[in-house]
Amino acid sequence: VSHRLFRGTGEDYFVATRTIGPFLLLMSLFGTHMTAFSLLGASGEAYHRGIGVFALMASSSAIIVPAVFLFVGTRIWEIGKRFGYLTQIEFFRARWQSPGLGRLLFVVLVALLVPYLLIGIKGGGITLHQVTAGQIPEWSGSLAICLVVLAYVVTGGVRGTAWANTFQTLVFMVLGAVTFAVILEDAGGLPAAMRQVERAAPELLVRGDRILPLELLSYTLIPLSVGMFPHIFMHWLTARRAAAFRPAIVAYPICVAVVWIPSVLIGVIGAAEFPGLEGPAANSILLQMIGRHAPGAMAGLLAAGVLAAVMSSLDSQSLALSTLLTREVTISRLASAAMLDGRTVLLGRIFVGLVLMASFVLSTVADRSIFKLGVWSFTGFAALFPLVVAALYWRRSTRHGAIASLLTVAALWILFFLRGWREPGYTVCDSGLMPVAVMLAASTAVLVLVSLMTRPPDQATLSRFFPEPLAEEPPSGRPAGAAAEPT
Repeated sequence: VSHRLFRGTGEDYFVATRTIGPFLLLMSLFGTHMTAFSLLGASGEAYHRGIGVFALMASSSAIIVPAVFLFVGTRIWEIGKRFGYLTQIEFFRARWQSPGLGRLLFVVLVALLVPYLLIGIKGGGITLHQVTAGQIPEWSGSLAICLVVLAYVVTGGVRGTAWANTFQTLVFMVLGAVTFAVILEDAGGLPAAMRQVERAAPELLVRGDRILPLELLSYTLIPLSVGMFPHIFMHWLTARRAAAFRPAIVAYPICVAVVWIPSVLIGVIGAAEFPGLEGPAANSILLQMIGRHAPGAMAGLLAAGVLAAVMSSLDSQSLALSTLLTREVTISRLASAAMLDGRTVLLGRIFVGLVLMASFVLSTVADRSIFKLGVWSFTGFAALFPLVVAALYWRRSTRHGAIASLLTVAALWILFFLRGWREPGYTVCDSGLMPVAVMLAASTAVLVLVSLMTRPPDQATLSRFFPEPLAEEPPSGRPAGAAAEPT
């Protein structure tokens, strides 16, 4: 249906000609943000670390993400609509008048988005493998998910993606609640389940030494990543008007609670029922709980909720990455008037297929916890957050400062990732301080210092992005400065 409404332009394929309303925007933003990380990843991490996992991500996300929508998302939408931007790279390139910054940012965004894509693909494979009792191999399930996403993203573009995300988000929220209720009822109720956990693994019901204070504090910085996600940027640009952001800002904390509370509790209860799962094996605890407490057709229905959560992120991420590739490949080869024709749409569709194919191949060799993969991806995006804040709110920031900050993030991310790959659970000096805190502080400091040491942007550029407020006309209609007539 969305394909029948397609207008044949790149703007319609990539940002739905900026016509998405409030409810669709809320559902697409939330569905895109909540991936297998929030269902399989959260329950798998809670299996190992207990109920405190909710405090690591969910509680801070419920506050920080709506604030980012308000102070960053609405501004990006207004600027994107005014100048016709389709990607965040176009915004940053124009803001700092630096093609080199755009190319560098493109490489960094693609590198950070790949682990996020793997979360969805691996989550889909794990779901189908578990719900069919191993009859469908994980690679086969991952391939099926990629093909389904490819079908509706290629045909419907971002409009079809937004519609599918809305349906998928409602499916995984409703069926997630049903899953939680069914499992608890079969387990004898929440009090009985908690008593079983208290007997089998009481350490999971308190923070204890499994989550250090500095680690807890560091995790509050992770949700800042939403301000630099390419797929979130893409959905911001689809809004019909600024008022469309209101439901997303107001209702987001409620949506987070609806998804994360059941996921974490099921992971904790699963630790008592399925002890002994090591490392990434805990990613499947939600599916194992469904298989035990709701076998047969009910298990298939509840697993559909997990698949909906997986696809509601995978589609937007693959389309956002395709948009970046398309615009970067064509921006220097096609005249601006030709950027919105059928050639751009065709290239975008080809890139969607290539992105999904490459991500599927990587998913077959990546053997890491879904939660850990997500955290590393979020860490890089969170450390880039000072870029968008400076671009929107600091006139004195310069392209040299932005490039230096970007290179700092890239270097530190590689350094910390290699260290964390060798030492799972790595924190800075074993203090509990997560790499995201160091990277965010370093990128901010470098951005500020280098910007102050280099020439400020020219006035013409500043006038575009920081227009002066219009002088108010005198109430009486007289020219400004004219003397008032005697009464």
